[in-house]
Amino acid sequence: MVEASPLYQTYMRAPLRFERGEGVWLLTEGGERYLDFAAGVAVNSLGHAHPHLIEALTTQAGKVWHLSNLYDVPGQETLGRRLTEATFADRVFFTNSGAEALECAIKTARRYQFVKGHPERFHIITFEGAFHGRTIATIAAGGQEKYLEGFGPKAPGFDQVPFGDLDAVKAAITEETAAILIEPVQGEGGLRAASNEFLRALRQICDDNGLLLVLDEVQCGVGRTGKLFAYEWAGITPDIMAVAKGIGGGFPLGACLATEEAASGMKAGTHGSTYGGNPLAMAVGNAVLDVVLADGFLDHVRDVALIFRQGLASLKDRYPDIIEEIRGEGLMLGIKAKVANTDLLMAMREEHVLGVPAGDNVIRLLPPLIVTVDEAREGLKRIEQAAEHLHSKLASASSN
Repeated sequence: MVEASPLYQTYMRAPLRFERGEGVWLLTEGGERYLDFAAGVAVNSLGHAHPHLIEALTTQAGKVWHLSNLYDVPGQETLGRRLTEATFADRVFFTNSGAEALECAIKTARRYQFVKGHPERFHIITFEGAFHGRTIATIAAGGQEKYLEGFGPKAPGFDQVPFGDLDAVKAAITEETAAILIEPVQGEGGLRAASNEFLRALRQICDDNGLLLVLDEVQCGVGRTGKLFAYEWAGITPDIMAVAKGIGGGFPLGACLATEEAASGMKAGTHGSTYGGNPLAMAVGNAVLDVVLADGFLDHVRDVALIFRQGLASLKDRYPDIIEEIRGEGLMLGIKAKVANTDLLMAMREEHVLGVPAGDNVIRLLPPLIVTVDEAREGLKRIEQAAEHLHSKLASASSN
């Protein structure tokens, strides 16, 4: 008799147990190799067992693991300065996760309005299909009923409008509005990208109404779209931005970035974190930036992404009964399936290539940013085999 698991039953886990990874590959305990186009849901930005990350982590592990923020942590100063020099931001607060980075962003926006003499301004406009985390505040910000159900009253102060609807945004603004919060590319919501024009319009609306523009780049940031951050494609700058996932390359790390003005309300005692910015996380975060900010790295991401997207578009043309649409930006791509996305995901898994399910019947493809052209083509070949299998199955069923 199999012993019952002691774990919370909150995950629908695939029956796979991986023992180790090498670059874009994962190896099971039985030695089977899988092409990892899930990357821990866009976390393993530099793949598995990257030598520079291993060296940074193990070197720091031999020194000090934890200090708390009662003392100066030199790695925070280094990583914070590198992030501010590479972005719009002047200030950084380090967290352990994306949800914590969003919590900090929400508090920063509300606190800003408070210290500017507008305590009534605490509402934040968010968008349908959004996913901002699993805390009480961030599930309220995301607004999806399946995540809110059973957890008591929804945290107040979040006003949802349809994604991409500028008129709805304008209509939602009241004297209580503090900010607008958006993912430049929705991940969980089905790889829907906000247009550059829409993001520029949001920036103008915020400027015209004394609001802060808050971006959630937890999934689409750190090179995932082919630029360091997705907002750069629109030629705008936010006031506050939440970052996580790829910045740690697999180590738990998040950050809230803000301008000096937007962060002006966050004084001593207004926010804190026991583990946020710990020396291990800072060592790995700095190592990730060593690679991502190196000359030519983002060019590589864009080059491989173009080949990948062209290949997926070809599959869509050849298998219209399986693939309805290709979405996303850079190496944050989505296949909107004609069949159930779970069926396509299972067919891909049979071909030993991994993806991630998302809303709107989409499968996310989030390969490590180090993926080569040959590895991308290998992935496309396996996805084609999965599509062919489902196509043949559908043809067989219709003929019976």
